Amino acid sequence: MLLASAGDLGASDYTRLLTDIRAWLMRFFTARLPVGYIEDAVQETLIAVHERRHSYDARRPFMPWLIGIAAHKRVDHLRVSARRAEVDLPADLQDGGNEELVASGITLSQLLSALNPAQREVIHLVKIKGFTIEEASLRTGQSVSLVKINIHRGLAKAAQAARGNSPSAAAK
Repeated sequence: MLLASAGDLGASDYTRLLTDIRAWLMRFFTARLPVGYIEDAVQETLIAVHERRHSYDARRPFMPWLIGIAAHKRVDHLRVSARRAEVDLPADLQDGGNEELVASGITLSQLLSALNPAQREVIHLVKIKGFTIEEASLRTGQSVSLVKINIHRGLAKAAQAARGNSPSAAAK
């Protein structure tokens, strides 16, 4: 990183640095983001590292600098995921009489958006799509017990939000 921050981007050294950083970022984001966001977060962080290499201070440790960039990219992805309210609309929407179904879908989407991404993902897989706990575990990379915990806590948080209470006071 010292060479890269000084502008010496020797192909083999810089490639090895980025490869090592990529492996670490995969572990970092796997523990902190839903599976569908990991690769994008890794790529965006690698780009940020490249673009900000001049800001690295050689007198300081490298890992806190890298963790700072990765943590900011994680927050960016969580913000984007919170804004993405997805509602499955029925194919026969124009038939009329579906207002209640659409309203229910929107309400469900709003309740799920109050959850953290890991909770939202497993609840969607198990409770909406009908996957088993084990299948959700395989798809998300969460352990079976963590899937169960995330479902329980997420449903409790969504129920509290539905009652109009502050979701921040609910179980995380």
